[in-house]
Amino acid sequence: MSMTFPGLPPPPPPPEPVLATAVVLHRDGPRGREAFLVRRGRDLRFAGGWHAFPGGRLDPEDARVPVEGAQGEDARLVACAARELFEETGVLAARGRERVPAAAREAARRALLDGTLAFGDFLAAHGLGLEAAAFTPAGRWVTPEHLPLRYDARLFLLPLPPGEAPVVWPGELADGAMVPAADALGAWGRGQMLLHPPNLHALRVLDRPGPIDLAALRDPPHRDGPICRRIEFQQGFFLAALRTPTLPPATHTNAWLLPAEGGLAVVDPGAPDPAEQAVLFGLLDALAAERLPPREIWLTHAHPDHVGAVAALSARYGLPVRAHPLAAGRAGAPVEPLGEGDRIGDGGRFRVLETPGHAREHLAFLDERSGALVCGDLVSTLSTIVIDPPEGDMAEYERQLARVEALGPRTIYPAHGPPAPDAVGKLAAYRGHRREREALVVAALAAGGTLAEITARAYADTPAPLHPVAARSCLAVLEKLRGASRAEEAGGVWRAR
Repeated sequence: MSMTFPGLPPPPPPPEPVLATAVVLHRDGPRGREAFLVRRGRDLRFAGGWHAFPGGRLDPEDARVPVEGAQGEDARLVACAARELFEETGVLAARGRERVPAAAREAARRALLDGTLAFGDFLAAHGLGLEAAAFTPAGRWVTPEHLPLRYDARLFLLPLPPGEAPVVWPGELADGAMVPAADALGAWGRGQMLLHPPNLHALRVLDRPGPIDLAALRDPPHRDGPICRRIEFQQGFFLAALRTPTLPPATHTNAWLLPAEGGLAVVDPGAPDPAEQAVLFGLLDALAAERLPPREIWLTHAHPDHVGAVAALSARYGLPVRAHPLAAGRAGAPVEPLGEGDRIGDGGRFRVLETPGHAREHLAFLDERSGALVCGDLVSTLSTIVIDPPEGDMAEYERQLARVEALGPRTIYPAHGPPAPDAVGKLAAYRGHRREREALVVAALAAGGTLAEITARAYADTPAPLHPVAARSCLAVLEKLRGASRAEEAGGVWRAR
């Protein structure tokens, strides 16, 4: 099950973007222009494990910080940029900074991070001043609607101030370093560094010879206003997130466009809505004009929110559809069979993995060049996956999670939610969650009861309107326990054995 059904709450509206800033801290190095990149902690809700520029959301206290040469929102954004830069890297981009002893800096940074000191009070105590002219506006980016957290982010360009040395203290951030722009782009191309479009674009501009092209930095291509419409998380992996009638909290299904022989393969084009299909067609046509035409359609499985655009896409471009044989008759077009161990894509770089459990015909595609795992509904980075008997099989699903984890993929590219760079950690966490939920079901089973009664006890942390969905996964756990001779059912009543 991955489609919505009557009785569920309506899909949530896109979240409102939160004002935020990021600082492109740069310098000239022996191997070209360098930028300071932080790696976000993997457990953060937004972009955990990704590389980014230092920055964060606007704080109400930022309005109290005076900024020479700016007023109103402009001043607040500069104050936010300076504060976040100091908190995350220790770099103090303020007039008079040389007067602040190292010990006082460190103490102030710790107090800012633990919330016991306001940035404005720190500046005032040491006679420091912020100057808007030091922070060059470098573009505005708004997170697309399909992501669960959205930011209205203003970028600022800042040369590394003399005498400053950025240092990341582990916590929300895992680490950080001054990295040659060319090296960062190379790591992105190999799938070793995930970058959101603002960071990718800025690094590309920084990597160009000569003075930094501010006009190019502020006006990137492929945007609808401040929202980027071409998303390439690693080289050759494009995303078209299409609104589909899927289960909440998801509202979209990711159609991944992957390197194929002579062009691109489209994975899981799930949108039945012609308006959403037009978004996909527009991206494909633009990429075709750049000599990346669509060549094939690959399906992870045949649930409706993964195949809704297959017929239209196949007819428009004359594309073959490749999927597990069990998807035949439900894929929206004739199927060319795929199975375990098949090699597909550009140079056969993707290995096909049969991963039943969520669906009998479920496949995943492992890029053996970069370690990217395009995993369909094996994992979601928004929530847990529903296992719905009789098609869904919890024991088999858990076996597949363990098998794929043992393969050691680098990055998960799911059908719902953003990529996760720590694929092994994500798979291990998923298996851990399943063990925890099974323990709750076992505890709820001790008193016996109907499926609805056991679901209510085992999923007490789940909102009641979602209990019909939770009941399907609860049933999958009970079926697993019955298969292991740990549960039995008679007359609609389940009991422990």
